[in-house]
Amino acid sequence: MIALHGLVKRFGGRTALDGVDLEVPAGTVHGLLGPNGAGKTTIVRVLTTLLSPDGGDALVAGRSVRSHPDDVRRSLGVSGQYAAVDERLTGFENLRMVARLYGMPRRTAVERARRLLADFRLEDVADTLLAGQYSGGMRRRLDLAGAVIARPPVVILDEPTTGLDPRGRRDTWDAVDSLTADGVTVLLTTQYLEEADRLADSISVIDRGRIVAEGSARTLKSRAGGSRIDVSCTRVDQVRTARTALARHGLEADADDRGHRLTLSTEEGVGGLGRVLRALEEAGIDVEEASLRQPTLDEVFLALTGDQESGGRPSGSRRSPESEPAR
Repeated sequence: MIALHGLVKRFGGRTALDGVDLEVPAGTVHGLLGPNGAGKTTIVRVLTTLLSPDGGDALVAGRSVRSHPDDVRRSLGVSGQYAAVDERLTGFENLRMVARLYGMPRRTAVERARRLLADFRLEDVADTLLAGQYSGGMRRRLDLAGAVIARPPVVILDEPTTGLDPRGRRDTWDAVDSLTADGVTVLLTTQYLEEADRLADSISVIDRGRIVAEGSARTLKSRAGGSRIDVSCTRVDQVRTARTALARHGLEADADDRGHRLTLSTEEGVGGLGRVLRALEEAGIDVEEASLRQPTLDEVFLALTGDQESGGRPSGSRRSPESEPAR
């Protein structure tokens, strides 16, 4: 339903997209991950026909953005980073207005609006509150409802949960689940790695305008180099001593930002965990908690893209308006 073939886009002397290839099967959610400036928003703008590619092509529902832009727009629903709702209208009035703008007859517009308000769990406030009184999560669900009111086969979500609290994010995730349940194909750009892990059937990691890795979350995690061991010391002042003790046994550990926890990579599984605990016991280190786990998608992301503008925390970084055209 979405296909990019050798897609190239330049801004002056800068190449934002450098021969990107991507395919998204029908009825799936595809996550597009990347640091600031990687090219995510440029891809979205090409797919939505807001930018023309300088090379290659992009297809939506089999139609080219170059030769059939009108058909592409008819096949798309788009929800941007910020909910596009009229705060002076109720939820029902917002959806009815959007439906009428799509050319639906009055009765069809009303029926479609009511159905979506029920599907997105907004019917209790649909007529009693103005959209400006909605919570962030409610506004996002209303925006998603507007994006699919014309039943497009493809929906693009550009960082849909930016600025939402945990409850709002969960509500948005539930709304995305309802889209795929109806067979909609979703392209999701996000910097929240937990979000991609939760929603995406497949993931592409883009860096400096090129796809550097693709696959399921499980497949990408397998590339991060074995399991992880997390160790929390009872006393913070023992963390440095613990790292030194582990280094004497050939074990390299990284401390978190607060210096409370150590993390090590291991190919030995449970045996590696036992080795770490024995080394710490010999050094007289008091261990509060120790665990063996698979790598997180955040760790995979940093391994693939490096610690760039996000300061090592890609899941919480924000872009600035000035940097947007280069993405």
